[in-house]
Amino acid sequence: MVAGCSTTTPPDQVLAVPAPPQKYAAIVVDVKTGKQMFEVNSTAQRYPASLTKMMTLYLLFEAMESGRVTKETQIPVSDHAASQPPTKMRFRRGETIDVDSAIRAIVVKSANDVAVAVGEYLGGSEDQFAAMMTSKARALGMTSTTFRNASGLPDDGQMTTARDMAVLGMALRQRFPQHFHYFSESDFMFRGRLVRGHNDMLGRVRGVDGIKTGYIRASGYNIVTSYNADGRRLIVVVMGADSARQRNDHVEALIQRSLSPAMADTKTRLMFAGG
Repeated sequence: MVAGCSTTTPPDQVLAVPAPPQKYAAIVVDVKTGKQMFEVNSTAQRYPASLTKMMTLYLLFEAMESGRVTKETQIPVSDHAASQPPTKMRFRRGETIDVDSAIRAIVVKSANDVAVAVGEYLGGSEDQFAAMMTSKARALGMTSTTFRNASGLPDDGQMTTARDMAVLGMALRQRFPQHFHYFSESDFMFRGRLVRGHNDMLGRVRGVDGIKTGYIRASGYNIVTSYNADGRRLIVVVMGADSARQRNDHVEALIQRSLSPAMADTKTRLMFAGG
């Protein structure tokens, strides 16, 4: 559940945000209580970009839990999957990837070819898998999300909200604690090569332990971040930033604000970048 509100009484606090109002959306949720610590535009429609892959992984984790696949299962990479634009692992016709490596490729590299290969393997086709993703979103309470592909690549019909992404982030940790460690990985070895990620929140703020970034031109820079330290657990979603640096700065500011003992007595005014 995501309930409550935060910005009520003085003193005022100015929080610079990293995007124009028509793109920006954010929410901070206290995972233990479900209390909404902060929100702006959290139910407004936005493009998820590679945050989409969180749901691709949710369904893959379900398949692992049911025994349909194991970490050693080989997933074939079709011509359609291999043809996806970067970022990708650049597979050739007839190659496969094991499930364990596929998870890491999706989390760390945000590999579009691997995400599509997983979708095709689990759904029979990417379209059928997208329908499964949307159905699972409804079951989780993500009432404003529609998925059209497994990767998050541009599609005018693929929409979500910051609130729904917070729901998904919390669901991943609560349902699959045994797999959540994947989201804290910043690199992995594949075929003798070190593959580096680009979630710079990992290692930047103590307590941040995942989970996923995303970007397409239409969305701006998106992120879902998990914070878990000193008895506090937060999910922070920022969407629509103008750059990764601005997005990350804003996430850090939101975490600091949410952990402040004076937060409940603070009314926040927003200063939008460029305006």
